[in-house]
Amino acid sequence: MPERWDIFCRVVDNFGDAGVCWRLARQLALEHRFGVRLWIDHLPTLARLHPDVVDTPRQTIDEVEVLSWDDAVDLRSGDHPLPQVVVEAFGCGLPEAYVEAMAHASRPPLWLGLEYLSAEPWVATHHRLPSPHPRLPLERYYFFPGFVEGTGGLLRESDLFARRDAFGPQQRAAFWRAAGHEPPEPGALTVAVFAYETAPLAGLLQAWETGTVDTVAAIPEGKLLAAALAHFGAAEIPANRLLHRGALEVRVVPFVPQARFDELLWSCDVAFVRGEDSFVRAQWAQRPFIWHIYPQEEQAHWRKLDAFLELYGEGLAAPAATALQHLWHAWNQVEGARVSPGSAWAAYASHRATLREHAIRWAARLAGIGGLADNLARFCRDKLK
Repeated sequence: MPERWDIFCRVVDNFGDAGVCWRLARQLALEHRFGVRLWIDHLPTLARLHPDVVDTPRQTIDEVEVLSWDDAVDLRSGDHPLPQVVVEAFGCGLPEAYVEAMAHASRPPLWLGLEYLSAEPWVATHHRLPSPHPRLPLERYYFFPGFVEGTGGLLRESDLFARRDAFGPQQRAAFWRAAGHEPPEPGALTVAVFAYETAPLAGLLQAWETGTVDTVAAIPEGKLLAAALAHFGAAEIPANRLLHRGALEVRVVPFVPQARFDELLWSCDVAFVRGEDSFVRAQWAQRPFIWHIYPQEEQAHWRKLDAFLELYGEGLAAPAATALQHLWHAWNQVEGARVSPGSAWAAYASHRATLREHAIRWAARLAGIGGLADNLARFCRDKLK
């Protein structure tokens, strides 16, 4: 079995890269009992996800050693011996001196390239394939998370389902109070809204405001909140952290640490999520969800969005699948989207019970693939025999 792992992470934008790497590192350390070092180039981003992270080049949190990326270039002191496994996350590259040290080791570490999550069909055919280094006697193996057999699966802690299923009315009430609010009134539709600031939020807020169902929208502090304040004509967050008009109540909630984000999802009926980490957590939450995918050049993200919609829609009744697609396309501003987010919401909400049942089946299907950390550990164990 591999005993020591190094995970390298560069923070490109937002919280996704750091969030996935931290979740993986923590699970490998706590559940698999590996010695894990996380080399990261921007500690403030990680600090938003875990309150114990401080601005120091070397610290240990949840049995993961967190180190400054810059220290990885100097292996001569012996303070940072090479591990058995090196994970290069999301094509971040490795320090050149570190790669040279790998190449000259008597037994080079197993080098894995952890790729971004995608439902595109080609993923399964590239998963676990080797790629030789152009200059050095090293190979890097591609490892793809995914939604189907033949991929690495999704990150999931061993106790996640038990914690989710034990999260009842008392826990939900406690979450709302910890977030600075009273629990929503019975019968209100509660929605978590976590999206990039480019999301067309105003149309959605207008639909909720003029709708026939009392809607509580929880929006974490962040860039998206500016659009909500503008909708209400507010210059700043009110002292009670509430914005109310018509059938809509917007609740400003703190940006919660990663470990508590699941509780936000479990406390809501529907979730708007973004990127990769919160997207995966919404699927494990067994809630209807709407994904705001990270935008890419030449609109490549639209292809990825449709690839997931096609896969996720399997077995879903046609009217619900159509409503799902229309809202996702409108929310992601896909060219040629047939309806606006506001008008798409009414159809989507009418299928909420069907979508909830589908979300439960989908989570069970994903669980059958196995968790990403477990599959990664198994692959490394077999390669290092």
